[in-house]
Amino acid sequence: MPRYKVILSYDGSAYGGWQRQTNTHSIQQEVEAAIEKVEGRFVSITASGRTDAHVHALGQVFHFDSVKHLEPENWKRALNSLLPHDIRIQEVCLVDDAFHARFHAISKRYDYLITTEVQNPFYYNYMGKDRTRLDVERMRECACIFLGTHDFTSFTSSKVDPRKSKIKTITRLDVVQEEHAVRMIFEGNGFLRYMVRMIAQTLIEAGKHRLSVAAVKEMLYGKDKHLCRYKAQAEGLYLVEVRYPKDEQIIES
Repeated sequence: MPRYKVILSYDGSAYGGWQRQTNTHSIQQEVEAAIEKVEGRFVSITASGRTDAHVHALGQVFHFDSVKHLEPENWKRALNSLLPHDIRIQEVCLVDDAFHARFHAISKRYDYLITTEVQNPFYYNYMGKDRTRLDVERMRECACIFLGTHDFTSFTSSKVDPRKSKIKTITRLDVVQEEHAVRMIFEGNGFLRYMVRMIAQTLIEAGKHRLSVAAVKEMLYGKDKHLCRYKAQAEGLYLVEVRYPKDEQIIES
């Protein structure tokens, strides 16, 4: 069966997250329902990873196998005609059947946006909100602490499987002052559940002068999940890009 790699964007505001669930509406369910209408049978899709409720994506990736031999552009057109307008297929590629959206990913980029314009209704679902003006230079100083390879036990959910390695590498953590928001750009080889949001809120607290540089270091190096009590609002988080090796087997796009 042909295997397809798909890049999609979505507004996560109305969904309980990416993953298929029994008690709430998910993005995966919407996509699988659309594929089923084209395929004539249920097809399970595999994503690069899951996003939580109200988190957005510009470049989520998933793969699926099909019994139909449709051109990638025809899949894109068909799925976009069936999906709700807050989920959009950006690209479909025919790939080697060994390609795996999750296991072959080598890095991801997440952006987190926070604004002080808390009364702006157009930002409500798309940015974190805080009335306090942030000290961006302090945030940048603290962001440097997280660069490199570390044990991020202090910055993940307590529900993460204890057998799972907490060691991750962050290659980029920029703090950028924009006109209406502060943007934090995270790039790394992978992220634990809640890791980006917990680090983002830690930097926000530092930017509000509620945490010192020494306190942030203590949280990271302490490797204790009880040390970080912070988690940024989901609405400000975006999965921007998932990267794969350059020799990834794309057959046709």
